[in-house]
Amino acid sequence: MFKPGKYGFLSVMLVFALLLSLALAGCGTQQPAAPAKPAPLKIGIAGPMKHIQGDHMWRGAVMAAEEINAAGGVKVGEQKRPLEVVKVDTNEILNVPDASSAVERAITVDKVDYLVGGFRTEAVLGMQDVAAEHKKIFLSVGATHPQTTQRVKENYSKYKYYFRANPFNSVSLGKVMFLQLQDVSSVVKKELGIEKPRVAIVAENAVWAEPIVAAAKQQIPAMGLVEAGTWRLSPNASDTTAELTAIRSSGAQIIFTAISGTVCGIFARQWEELQVPAATVGVNVDSQGGKFWQTTGGKGNYTATVNFFGRVASTPKTLQFYDSFMSKNNNEIPIYTGAGAYDAVYMLAEVIGRAGKTDSDSLVPELEKIDYLGIGGRRVFTPEHDLTWGPKHMAGVGTQWQDGKLVVLWPSGWEGIKHEGTVNYVLPPWMVKHWKK
Repeated sequence: MFKPGKYGFLSVMLVFALLLSLALAGCGTQQPAAPAKPAPLKIGIAGPMKHIQGDHMWRGAVMAAEEINAAGGVKVGEQKRPLEVVKVDTNEILNVPDASSAVERAITVDKVDYLVGGFRTEAVLGMQDVAAEHKKIFLSVGATHPQTTQRVKENYSKYKYYFRANPFNSVSLGKVMFLQLQDVSSVVKKELGIEKPRVAIVAENAVWAEPIVAAAKQQIPAMGLVEAGTWRLSPNASDTTAELTAIRSSGAQIIFTAISGTVCGIFARQWEELQVPAATVGVNVDSQGGKFWQTTGGKGNYTATVNFFGRVASTPKTLQFYDSFMSKNNNEIPIYTGAGAYDAVYMLAEVIGRAGKTDSDSLVPELEKIDYLGIGGRRVFTPEHDLTWGPKHMAGVGTQWQDGKLVVLWPSGWEGIKHEGTVNYVLPPWMVKHWKK
């Protein structure tokens, strides 16, 4: 039997105590590994970021992502993942080919999972091809030409990842433009006593405007009006004096516009400076909001345009978005690309949650059956991935600048719709003075 010596037992106890303390110390410092943070879902916001059309896309998308993340993120199965938005400057207003390169880089270098944005149709067609090649969902919020969704119809397997989240294509946009042209012509007839107002068509040289110009040449005489001539502008023209002078000489009482580039503000300012005696109606994207009043020096008064939404309650979400956007962005009024990107981010979050998956092929069928109440109306896609247009879905509004305020004119009873706060169209006073002579 082992018999410890004089100091043997004490030595054994000291060694035991030392080993025990080391063991306990090890247990104290060994913390459970923190769970890995879920990887973010990355959405590339692709647009002409140096211009209001792209800048508002970015701001609208940021708002949506911040709200979704504040609520915990996007549910993917049993996990919630944050959203990360990536700014992709396509430069498409100034250089169309830049857009495809920017989107390619966003997918291959920045590793975005989805795409939201696009403005010029010529650029979106190229962006569409890049998205199709990489099988990335692409929710477009700008381009209106029917060719983009016609591709989906003709080659579904390739282009099924593309959805037009813009409320209008050229056909539905034209319908709204002509409805508003009819209202303005009625005001001209009533207030000025002109039985058959003359209409000048002013459109930029861009693909999206082609179907509208062709339709206008048919619709204007069918509406009992007279075409005074057609003028085509560069989207980036820096001076429109020659065209406006010719319009004055044509005797037009109405200018029917289809313009969306940087020429918008220039045209509106020079129209008032030259006191051209003709009312405007149609599309002038800059006048939809942003810094239009400031950049024109307050000389875009009485400019009217088709708009996606205005400061009226088109849906329960409209006013909250409108006011929140302005408060976050130095009182800039949001234009349609901002609301489109905002809704598109929310739609992506919804379909990811429904699918429980993040790959594009799983999300396509969910987007095809989505019925989402957004800023301007219900977003429901057609079989060719266009948005359904109409009074029960996305109808849009008409707006006009009246003494520094952007007010809503339309719909003023169309299909039974009249939003609270809608006002009447006002003819420019210099026009009234000219024709009442």
